[in-house]
Amino acid sequence: MLANLDNEVIFKKAFTNKIVFKAFVRDILGIDVEVDKIETEKRFDPKIGYIDFELDIFAETTDKRICIEIQRVEYDHHFDRFLHYFLMLIAEQQKKAREYNIDLTVYVIVVLTAPYTISEKNGKPILDEVLLLNLNPQTLQGEIRDLYGHQFVCLNSNYKDKKTPKSIRDWLDLIYQSIHNPENFTLNLKNKGIKKAIELISFENLTPTERAEAKNKEAAKIVLTKTEENIKIEIAKKMINAGTDNDFIIQMTDLTLEQIEKLRQELKK
Repeated sequence: MLANLDNEVIFKKAFTNKIVFKAFVRDILGIDVEVDKIETEKRFDPKIGYIDFELDIFAETTDKRICIEIQRVEYDHHFDRFLHYFLMLIAEQQKKAREYNIDLTVYVIVVLTAPYTISEKNGKPILDEVLLLNLNPQTLQGEIRDLYGHQFVCLNSNYKDKKTPKSIRDWLDLIYQSIHNPENFTLNLKNKGIKKAIELISFENLTPTERAEAKNKEAAKIVLTKTEENIKIEIAKKMINAGTDNDFIIQMTDLTLEQIEKLRQELKK
């Protein structure tokens, strides 16, 4: 039985292992890396951009040419935060640089474990399994000029796409099945990184301390979810009392139509 990669403790146990980390980076980004140290809860001192932010998993390659950050999150309403992390990792290099040179190529991989709640600016829902962003400029004819190489990759295993390359598919299947099918999983054991990750997160291989920490994280997540839900409900009540229509309340709170109608009935009473 697999432990849940939606859990911060389990995710960090798997992806701070060098075999798993290197294989994951190779399969997602297409590059081979060597790293000495893989850090968790990485912070920078002094702060960058006056913000004290924390990175889930961070490593620099031994040749000091690439830094990679992996971020796990079960929600996306702070999606702009990841763009901020991406840009601040680039800006952080300026603290030591005598000129404007950016010596390190920055890669940020975000793993989302829940369906998207955000939409495009035109209101169209985002239903993509893999999203890519790079900072290279392009001509009016669409020709890309490879000047920087920085990349931001967003993965969401809730939207299976037949066009997703198998190298990425293996990891998305691992994440999804650890959450939704932990007892009867079917995964690519020929991938050494996947095989090692399975070994690490197999329930029987967790220490008593890891099991306790994982349970504590789950309990904290439940409390946070309930708190956020209560806040949404209070906002919806105020909007109902102000005469706001259902469509706008749904847009602002992500509550369902059924929940809003129930609140309307309760307020009438």
